[in-house]
This record gives sequence, C-alpha cells and structure tokens, in this order.
Amino acid sequence: MLFTTKTATDRNLILTGYMGPGQLVIARRTAEQLRMRFVDFEQLFETRAGTARDEMRALYGEARLKALESELVYELLLYRGTVIHIGGQTLLHSSNLQRLSETGDVIALVAALDVVLQRLHLALGARFHNPRERELAVGVLKREWAIRKGAGVVEFDTSALSEDDMIDALAARWRELSGVVDWRT
Repeated sequence: MLFTTKTATDRNLILTGYMGPGQLVIARRTAEQLRMRFVDFEQLFETRAGTARDEMRALYGEARLKALESELVYELLLYRGTVIHIGGQTLLHSSNLQRLSETGDVIALVAALDVVLQRLHLALGARFHNPRERELAVGVLKREWAIRKGAGVVEFDTSALSEDDMIDALAARWRELSGVVDWRT
C-alpha cells in the first residue's frame, strides 16, 4: 500500500532517453509496479496520425509532424498519475520538456555506450553487422541522448541492472523524487 499526499500521486513519471530494445516493456512494467496509468507517446502519435512517423513526415512534412506532436503534448499536460514514455527528440522540441516537467519528474534512461551497443547487437541481430544499420542506430542514440542536458532531467543509469532490477530501482527513484512513501518495504 502506498501512502502519499494528493499532490504526489498526481505527479507523472516522464520516461525518456534512448528508446532502445526493451525500454517500452520497462516503462510499462514500471507503471504496473507503481499502479499508475501508462501512455506511450509513439503509440498515441501513430493512432492520432493514422500512420507511422516516417510516413507522415514523407507525406505531410516536418511542420505537420511537429504540429501534431505539440497537440499531443498539450493533451498530456492534462494527465495525472501517469507514466509517460516519450522520446527525447520530442521533449527537446519547442517547450515540451519545460511544460511536461511541470506535471512530473523527467527521468532519462541511460547506459554506458558499450552496454547500449551490446543491447543493439542483441536487438538487431545480423543487421548489426551492416555498417549502415549500425550507423542509423547510433545516430538515433545520439539524438535521443541530447535530452540528458535538459533542465531538470534526472539520469538513470541502467548499465549494470537486469530488467527486474531496473524496474524496482526506477520505481524507487520516482518515489524519492515525487515524495511517495512505499509502506510495503
């Protein structure tokens, strides 16, 4: 049972960082452990757009893509007590980071580069050996990790943690940041 004040349970947990292998599962399971609602921004975006991000960019251009992102971020400002899984590039656009951080704590999942490359190798399989595929994946990593320099972003190093340990430690870190006391421990 969690004991908390009204304001603490109204706080969101905004998870970002490199949206690599397994991060969506970690975000979803963290929401389950914290007994919070879960929203995946990419899924929300694709549902609203009716198409994948890259296809929307090709059909309508970057301006329309960013406009839809902004609309969805405004909607997310109304959410409370929610784990929001969102890409660092989306947070860095306009004032998205500042606005969302007013609703909760922003935690960027990070790992040492060698650990990230190992996880990419496992996720990409044989495609990892293709220099172009690897270059694209590392390029995404660099763009996503730019969020680490954002004001108020808390880094959470997952390098030496198993999936279960990540979820437990991430939930504990959010409780610490938001002031929620877990009476189960």
